[in-house]
Amino acid sequence: MDHSPSIITQVTRDEEENATYREDGASEASSSKKPRSRGLFNSFFCCLCRKESEPPPQKNNAPLLVEENGTLSKVPAQPLLPRMESNDAGKICVVIDLDETLVHSSFKPVNNADFIIPVEIDGTVHQVYVLKRPHVDEFLKRMGELFECVLFTASLSKYADPVSDLLDKWGAFRYRLFRESCVFHKGNYVKDLSRIGRDLNKVIIIDNSPASYVFHPDNAVPVVSWFDDMSDTELLDLIPFFERLSKVEDVYEVLQQQSASS
Repeated sequence: MDHSPSIITQVTRDEEENATYREDGASEASSSKKPRSRGLFNSFFCCLCRKESEPPPQKNNAPLLVEENGTLSKVPAQPLLPRMESNDAGKICVVIDLDETLVHSSFKPVNNADFIIPVEIDGTVHQVYVLKRPHVDEFLKRMGELFECVLFTASLSKYADPVSDLLDKWGAFRYRLFRESCVFHKGNYVKDLSRIGRDLNKVIIIDNSPASYVFHPDNAVPVVSWFDDMSDTELLDLIPFFERLSKVEDVYEVLQQQSASS
């Protein structure tokens, strides 16, 4: 089968349970608990890791971190975001992941899908079935009121943009960043918060994958990967914490206290 570039970046349920990250065509499999077929999924989906023999993506406008004799070198780049809008002045910037954090998507038909997104790949239109995480509506609405919210996903815009259009009814996301804005580092698409153009002491990332924020773990509010548990309350439970966090001047002190108490 033709191995075209994957469009969605997710972790699998097995990866979540084993706390490891590997390439797995099933990472975009359905929410069913049955074993996932690797055929179609291997062609279009990828998790956070890629095979060592696979070269970094060439269509990446962001500078790559290049390992040279064990050191890392960066090519200077313009900030990923424009200047903060005046109505967001003084707010904390919250970078929010998409897959397994807010939604779970699959090429396999799902009866209770919230959205069905047509995605063209190599001249063929495929249907992507999207499930919304419970309480995502309340979560995004409140976050948009409190913060400058930025969607940052390692998936391709051809999938993530239409999902975001349907998901974000309130315009919570001021900006959207996709795979080309990630840095490819040790087989992972990493979201380098130093490149977004905001003071890091006023930046938070919400993500289900530690590999995504490996450069800035002290800025992270981790969430458990979500696949299909409709009794999940993770996003709802986070709202009071973020309401308190929205009032602080420096996110590090609060996040470090939270990390120490957990």
